[in-house]
Amino acid sequence: MIERTHTNARMSKIVKHGRTVYLCGQVGSGADVAEQTRDCLSRVEALLIEAGSSKAHMLQAIVWLAQMSDYDAMNAVWDAWVPEGHAPARACGEARLAGPDLLVEVIVTAATAEGETA
Repeated sequence: MIERTHTNARMSKIVKHGRTVYLCGQVGSGADVAEQTRDCLSRVEALLIEAGSSKAHMLQAIVWLAQMSDYDAMNAVWDAWVPEGHAPARACGEARLAGPDLLVEVIVTAATAEGETA
């Protein structure tokens, strides 16, 4: 079964299939890439929780930067956010994003936490 949440004509923010969660690309607000990354990852985390997952259950992340020169600043925020020992498979590249003020976009695939024991 496929579940779609926050769906409009173009996309869904969350798509669940079995125990896999797919998030649409998330961007953030802020004056620089560090601020935008923090806001973006906050949005990712909120969607993961809503979907019954968490950042500790991330399987894959794709990070798009408007400029690769922001790589170190983005990674400083990323590294502090990802739980130790739970880094997902990740790719990072440079791309022209949807708006001129956007500096980072993150796309995440995760497993749900259903059926796990602590």
